[in-house]
Amino acid sequence: MKSATRSASAPFFIPEETGAVRPIGGMAKRSFDILAASVALLLFSPLFLLIMALVKFSDGGSVFYGHRRIGHNGQSFKCLKFRTMMEKGDQVLEEFFRNNPDAYEEWRTTRKLQNDPRVTVVGAVLRKLSLDELPQLLNIIRGEMSVVGPRPVVEDELELYDSAAVFYLRSRPGLTGLWQISGRNDVSYATRVAFDTQYVQNWSLFADLVIVFKTIPAVCLSRGSY
Repeated sequence: MKSATRSASAPFFIPEETGAVRPIGGMAKRSFDILAASVALLLFSPLFLLIMALVKFSDGGSVFYGHRRIGHNGQSFKCLKFRTMMEKGDQVLEEFFRNNPDAYEEWRTTRKLQNDPRVTVVGAVLRKLSLDELPQLLNIIRGEMSVVGPRPVVEDELELYDSAAVFYLRSRPGLTGLWQISGRNDVSYATRVAFDTQYVQNWSLFADLVIVFKTIPAVCLSRGSY
């Protein structure tokens, strides 16, 4: 990114032109987030328990995985997921890249791997159905994420947004969004950035509701998920 200032309360850089602003949607969006996430947690609690058991008994490792992501105004938070990878996945990935340079190029440009060697058998199913992201309902209730918004990124990814990072940082990251219902991993990263920018520039509560309803068939058909 170009010009940036360091905030004492945020461990990452915030573009000067963004400033510490309130997230888009204000109280209306936040109220919807709390209501929707609370209802979803209640409805999916049996599924939560089942997935926790499957992950735990598959290899005996931890059930949840938290990865540092960048949120509204550049604040860092731990984005929660059901664990879908081997416990020592970083070592596996490093060895995989050494033997597969083409895979490294795929990772460098998209931050995803279609055939990720770290993913467990149970994890592959959870990812295909997007069930690994259910714990992010807790991130929503805590105010770190929103039901709808740009997908949370790591610090290095934010640099790929260039000047469009201004728009990403104006919103809480979302559990779903325009990218998820428009092809997800099947579209380029530049297209993803364009979707995020479009979403923030044209936000409305009605648009959020439309995205939520369109997410259901996108998840059921596993479009672009891996």
